[in-house]
Amino acid sequence: MRTTIGSAQSVRHGCRLLLLTALCLLTLSCRRENGGAEYRLAYSVFFPASHVQSQLACEWAEEVYQRTGGRVRIDVFPGGTLSGAAENFDCVINRVSDVGMSCFSYTRGLFPLMEALDLPLGYPDGMAATRIANDFLARFQPEELSDVHVLYVHAHGPGLLATIQPVASLDDLKGRSIRGTGITAQMVKAIGANAVGMSQPDTYEALRRGVVDGTFCPMETLKGWRQGEVINHVTKVPAAGYTTAMFAVMNKQVWERFPDDIKATISEVSREWVERHGKAWDEIDREGLEFVKGLGKTITEMKPEEDALVAAALLPMLESWVKKSDAAGLPGTEAMAFLKAAVAEARQNQAAAAATQTTGEAKQGEQP
Repeated sequence: MRTTIGSAQSVRHGCRLLLLTALCLLTLSCRRENGGAEYRLAYSVFFPASHVQSQLACEWAEEVYQRTGGRVRIDVFPGGTLSGAAENFDCVINRVSDVGMSCFSYTRGLFPLMEALDLPLGYPDGMAATRIANDFLARFQPEELSDVHVLYVHAHGPGLLATIQPVASLDDLKGRSIRGTGITAQMVKAIGANAVGMSQPDTYEALRRGVVDGTFCPMETLKGWRQGEVINHVTKVPAAGYTTAMFAVMNKQVWERFPDDIKATISEVSREWVERHGKAWDEIDREGLEFVKGLGKTITEMKPEEDALVAAALLPMLESWVKKSDAAGLPGTEAMAFLKAAVAEARQNQAAAAATQTTGEAKQGEQP
């Protein structure tokens, strides 16, 4: 029986309440005013309306509308107004919403294979993380997603360490209190610091008041949640480059009643949106970097020898996941090998692209 938070019964009860509430929320959706659509769907997105990923969901819905000739109309409800982040997936199954977007990690244990994507594997950027996540989905087709039709998945850029005091080595983290939840809390403990669990909205004040000494987060968070204002140092730790994978899924019965031409159109648009989400994650990471630079904060990258120590400290996390997954009858060993190879290739490609750009700039500078 499927469960997320609490019992399956409480989830279903919560979804029924949300279905009633949804009838009062139609004005909150970014919907088209004209009617006449053959199919009308509700799309629940946990991101706030102002977030670029929420805007992309609205653009996806509009693109589907246009390419189906107005036959499929999708009302997008951002900010968790239709279903909360944690129950988003179950509410798609129970038809509170027809489509949903949220994070796999918000319901730990429900997605035992997909949670591998969130491990600290050293993702170089959001585009790579997003492509790898979709390749992983296509390769392993997890049974845990069989109750829905998966449109696509996407994932943010690499998490980094933002602190009040400088961090150059693992020794600098001993005894420090670092904000982290779920996977990041495990990472914090693995590298010898004290993990303090709290939400992003609470992190700004905790940093400002010195309740915590730092936080693991992607670069965009330092601008989006303005945490860059209350930290002094940003340390890129390649070995600890984790991500958070997110899903865009559709109720399976809704998907199956579409004719083949509409299915093909929605699938085509969704494939295009994989690249758009990955690009958007990298763009807001760049904006976060510029924001932090503008505040005069220090930005460094951990030296290779220290980064290797971080990788060694985090290795038991990866091994533990493989062991647990294999014991549960999942392809843990194969999945980990796939992800490590994909991340290594992505990092090599990024390094090669950077080297090419540097060479090009140097040659351009030599021109009279």
